[in-house]
Order: sequence, then C-alpha cells, then structure tokens
Amino acid sequence: MVEMVNCPCGSGLPFAECCQPCHQGVPAKSAEALMRSRYSAFVVGDIDYIIRTTVPAQAVYLDRQSLQNWADEMTWTSLVVKSHRKIGKRHAQVHFVASYAKDDGSIGEHDELSAFVLIQDDDKAQWYFLDPTVPVSLTNKQPCLCGSGEKFKACCGKFL
Repeated sequence: MVEMVNCPCGSGLPFAECCQPCHQGVPAKSAEALMRSRYSAFVVGDIDYIIRTTVPAQAVYLDRQSLQNWADEMTWTSLVVKSHRKIGKRHAQVHFVASYAKDDGSIGEHDELSAFVLIQDDDKAQWYFLDPTVPVSLTNKQPCLCGSGEKFKACCGKFL
C-alpha cells in the first residue's frame, strides 16, 4: 500500500480523514463517498476493498488478480465527480471521470455512470457497487440480488 497525506479522491481532505476510514471498515455515508473510496482503493492498490464493496452476490465472481493487474498498469491521476443522485430509497448513481496514465506512456479517462445500492444488514446500512461487468443469471421475477425482497426487475435490475 502507498502512504499518502492528501486523499487521492480529490476531496481536499487528508487520506486519513477521508477514504482511509472506509478502507478500514467504516461504511461510506453515501454512494458518492463509496465511489470516491473505491477510486482511492485503486490508487493505493487495496483490491480487497474493491471486492468487499461490490454487492456480495456479485463480489464472489470477481477475479482479484485481474483487478490487481488492471490497477497496477495504471497511474491514477485525478477524479472528477460530475453528478451524484439518489434514486428511490436504496439506489444511487454517480457519474465520474477518472484520469490515468498507463505504463506504456498512454493517457486516458475512464468515464462511468455507476450504480449503487444501500443494503440494510441487522442494525447497519451499507452502500455497495452494482458491477455491470459481472453477469447476472436472475430472471426479472426472481428476488433481487441485493436481498431487498423485491423482484430483480423492480430493484437492481434497472441498473444492470
């Protein structure tokens, strides 16, 4: 892991007061905060955090080594959050642009509209990333992968 003072997410706060607490187990307060902390995790190489903050039903299908290889070939240079909007009681979308330089000298931007879901477990609520790259084998009428009790079509299915 990389030691740093300023948070790579661009908040202007020290890493220790911004994204690092999330990496250490403090739930993100919003979908935007989760997205920022996931970006910071890619910057510092905390791939376990990326996996932990993906909807559990999808996280089991993530390839840790592939994620690590992808993160290692990039030098993340900046993050710009274009928008953050809450959708209903438990979903949100964050539009962001993450800039990077690759080991081969090329530069680029990752422009994404990400979806997130708030899952209530016992006495706590936690935001999770809905990963559109993970195949979902649910039909529209099956219970949603987030555990809400709603049908997949009426819940997270709208975002995947």
